[in-house]
Amino acid sequence: MAPAVASNRIAKLEHLLGVELLHRSTRKVSLSLEGQDFLPYAREMIAQEEAALAALGKGQTQISGTLRFAAPSTFAQLYIAPLLPMFMDKYPDVTLDLHLSDAQFDLIEGSYDLALRNAVLEDSSLTARKLADDKRIFCASPDYLNGTKLPVEPTDLGTHRFVAFRDLEPKELVHTNGTRARFDPRNTAHHLILNDGLSQKLTTLDGAGISINSLWAVHKELDKGTLVRVLADYEMDSNPALWLIYPKSNVVSAKVRVFMDFLIEHIGRSPTWLR
Repeated sequence: MAPAVASNRIAKLEHLLGVELLHRSTRKVSLSLEGQDFLPYAREMIAQEEAALAALGKGQTQISGTLRFAAPSTFAQLYIAPLLPMFMDKYPDVTLDLHLSDAQFDLIEGSYDLALRNAVLEDSSLTARKLADDKRIFCASPDYLNGTKLPVEPTDLGTHRFVAFRDLEPKELVHTNGTRARFDPRNTAHHLILNDGLSQKLTTLDGAGISINSLWAVHKELDKGTLVRVLADYEMDSNPALWLIYPKSNVVSAKVRVFMDFLIEHIGRSPTWLR
C-alpha cells in the first residue's frame, strides 16, 4: 500500500473514531495513548477476518505476518534461540519480533502477540497454555560450600549468603516426606539481589552464595558438578511451570498458533531438564 493511501485511510478511521491514533511530525510517526488502547482491538479484528475467511477455505493459505513475542532472556538464549532457524525455514513468511528480558512487562500495553512466563496466570484478560513443568531448587558452588557448614534444614540458611533473583519474598518449601517449611531470604546473613537470571547463575558459580534457580537454568552445571544442590530434599511449594501467555480472544491467529505448537513440540514434549 502506498504511504499516501495508508495515511488517507488512517485519517478516515481517526475521523470516524473521533480521536487521534497517531502522533505525526516531519521526522517520525508514533502511537498516541488512544492508538495504544485501540491497537489490540485492531489486531483482533484482522485475526477474526482471517479466521472467518480460512473457515470458508478463502484467504491466505500461507501463514505470514509479524509475531511479537516476549520471553525471559536467559531461557530464550538457552532453549528458544537455537530453534529459530528451524522455525524460519518452516515459516519463511512469518517475521519474529522478539523482546528478551527478565524484567516484568505488560502484555497488552506492549502489544505483544505472545509471551513466555514462569508464574501462575492472574490477569483475567489473558489466556495461558502450558509449555513445560519446571522445578526450583537451592544450589551453590562447591568452592562456597567448602568454606561453610552445609545446610541440613531451611533454618540453617540463616548463616549463609543468599543470591536472590528480583525479590526477597518468603518462600514456602515442601520436603519429600510432605512436611512443610518456610524460608525468608531476609533472615540470611547477607543477600545480593539481581534482576537478571544469567547474572544470578554466574555469581552463584563464582561462589557468591546459595541461590534458588529453575532446574532448566542449572541442570547442565549440576551434571558437571560446577554447581551442587543444597537442601536436596526440599523444593519450592509452588508447582512451577512455564506458560505461553496471549491476549484472551475468540480466535488465536495462525502465526501465534503455529509458534506455540512449534515450541511445545520441540521444548515442551520432553524438557531436557526433566529427563
